[in-house]
Amino acid sequence: MASKSVPPLAEFVALGRVFALHGEVVAAAPHGSGHINDTYAVTVSQAGAPLRYIFQRINHTIFQDVPALMENILRVTAHQQARLLATGAEDASRRALTVIPSRSGEPYVRDAQGRWWRAYLFVEKALTYDKIESPAQAREAARAFGEFQRLLADLPGGRLRETIPGFHDTPRRYAAFEAALAADAAGRAASVAVEIEFARSRQPLSRTLTDLLAAGLVPERVTHNDTKLNNVMLDDATGAGVCVIDLDTVMPGLSLYDFGDMVRTGTNAALEDETDLAKVVARPGMFAALAEGFLAGCGDSLNDVERAHLVVAGQVMTYEVGLRFLTDHLQGDVYFKIKRPDHNLDRARNQFALLRSLEAQAAGFQRIVDTCSAVATA
Repeated sequence: MASKSVPPLAEFVALGRVFALHGEVVAAAPHGSGHINDTYAVTVSQAGAPLRYIFQRINHTIFQDVPALMENILRVTAHQQARLLATGAEDASRRALTVIPSRSGEPYVRDAQGRWWRAYLFVEKALTYDKIESPAQAREAARAFGEFQRLLADLPGGRLRETIPGFHDTPRRYAAFEAALAADAAGRAASVAVEIEFARSRQPLSRTLTDLLAAGLVPERVTHNDTKLNNVMLDDATGAGVCVIDLDTVMPGLSLYDFGDMVRTGTNAALEDETDLAKVVARPGMFAALAEGFLAGCGDSLNDVERAHLVVAGQVMTYEVGLRFLTDHLQGDVYFKIKRPDHNLDRARNQFALLRSLEAQAAGFQRIVDTCSAVATA
């Protein structure tokens, strides 16, 4: 967890002089609700007018190779901007993050304490929403994620670096679950027999997407890998999805990972740790909004096999996260933060209930995808 202490203004003034800013830092305040990096909105006086930037102190405990991480981000954002400008897109400067280099040219700065910082132009007149409730908001966020993939489909320069290797390797997550079960370090296995049986009954699901990749039926793409709907900024006036943010996990992956995690986080009618499982239902209206938006954003960049597996992708990603929660419960809650006893078990049960709901509605969801796909590729 990143530190929440706020540095004094003098530290931001000093950083501002190392970044290639045209002006003097005059104010700084914490910004956003992220839990990994420390983020600040920084105001610079430029020729007497205020101009805002985002400064982020990168959590190098989690992202240990910051130069590689920032190389990924610089390549991705530069290509987004080039593609947007080449197509004459309106408001191109707001639709991709702009990395501010240091005065010596690196896309990062190290302060006197050895901490790593980066800076972006502030995207004005747009906000992120921690809780998206309307289908219209979900549609716009999904469209932005789809456009993100489409713009990066021809990224030159070779494969991006993996900032978190094996992040969505579901078979590996299943193996970790079995290892935790065998070790039973916290002595909890006997009390979760029902959840263990459910996890084992869905083991074939864990291989679905990785088998498609191994068979060459779906391509490896540049993917975001953390497609929570609050990682898209929505325009204040129009509600349109403007800019995809939080690019730390952008790396090689599958389009199905990105859509599947949107389904997992966006369709659940309940909070992720809701204990009344009767409330845990995948909402068809939200699924339809996600499918419509994502497919519209992707355009014709997806192949037929990817489109055919969008529904099952939501099941796989929900299963994967449920496995991770159950594994952590078996290990004694060593990874995810908990706020109460059995918190990770509650989360696992929640995800498994959502998976049951996704499975029960799979046929209807597939009809939605087929309709949206026909429109998107017409």
